[in-house]
Amino acid sequence: MDYRWRYQDDESRDMPGPDVAFDGQADAETWLAEQWPDLLDNGVAQVTLLHGEAEVYGPMSLRPAS
Repeated sequence: MDYRWRYQDDESRDMPGPDVAFDGQADAETWLAEQWPDLLDNGVAQVTLLHGEAEVYGPMSLRPAS
């Protein structure tokens, strides 16, 4: 099973985002660390890490802590 991200808007509604699958959790997290500013600019407010269909963790806000 692959790891992938679920993308959601400010109202926790699923939304489209890059359809990228990763072999490992560390690869998925590294990708997100590089991509989160662009995702936020495109309306993604939070993400959840999935392994297959199971939630690993999230939702996690992409907005910087105030």
